[in-house]
Amino acid sequence: MTVLLAGCGDLGTEAGLRFAAAGHRVVGWRRSPGKLPTAIEGAAADLTTGELPPVPDDTTAVVVAIAADSPTEEAYRAAYVDGLAHVLDAVAASGAPVRRVLVVSSTAVYGDADGGWVDETTTPNPGGFSGRIIREAEELLYRRLHGTGVSPVVLRLGGIYGPGRTRLIDQVRGGNATVPTESRFTNRIHRDDAAAAIVHLCTMAAEPAPVYLGVDNEPAELGEVLRFLAGELGLPEPRPAEPASGVTTGAGSASGGGEPSRGGNKRVSNALLRSTGFEFEYPSFREGYRAILAGVSERHP
Repeated sequence: MTVLLAGCGDLGTEAGLRFAAAGHRVVGWRRSPGKLPTAIEGAAADLTTGELPPVPDDTTAVVVAIAADSPTEEAYRAAYVDGLAHVLDAVAASGAPVRRVLVVSSTAVYGDADGGWVDETTTPNPGGFSGRIIREAEELLYRRLHGTGVSPVVLRLGGIYGPGRTRLIDQVRGGNATVPTESRFTNRIHRDDAAAAIVHLCTMAAEPAPVYLGVDNEPAELGEVLRFLAGELGLPEPRPAEPASGVTTGAGSASGGGEPSRGGNKRVSNALLRSTGFEFEYPSFREGYRAILAGVSERHP
């Protein structure tokens, strides 16, 4: 099986290494392919301009993991909508026997749910341009692949944390973290689990559903996470936020940037993903952050 990674940043690279470790050929498109590990065949590509190399003739799965260059509406559209359109154009023109195209999306498409639960059946209701544009990209994927025999799969990730993604830890260490005065749920997934979920959904024998939610097993109030980190670091608990200070969740999204509080206040269910047999290495923020604090950042060979 040959896997094409269209967009091969931190998450795409980790997924690529896992595909390679499982015995698959992996081709990675990125602007600076020389930075990729040797297990991934790098090719220079700018997804936003459509200047793309040929799709390998034997490609059976395509993973589109795009990140915007900046947290602006123009950058998001260029990356998520235009970039995806260019990849789909290249796939269609190639004639390669692609069976699945997985697009990394974000739980930001749901907006705010006032602390309620959301799952794959919940109607998206993005509250800002980031969620709206990412939702537009999802609809583009479904529309373009309808009737082609290629399975579209959207993986909506919560806030990715892990090696190099330590904003909450840095805030607690720096004494800048504040606990919201009102309950605010956040949803996250460790980088390694996000990469493992990509591999799982691209390689599982069963036909995948059109959309899965990629979050760990435990939505958690931001204050609980901050207090946990302070305890692990041996630091005082973060102070309460000022009532009108406008606290951000720190949860982020698949892209790791964008508007303040874009994560919204919601609890995201991962039941459908787990029903496929997927198991989390880091089932909650506790295991994940403890691994980061212990310096665990192993790359799979």
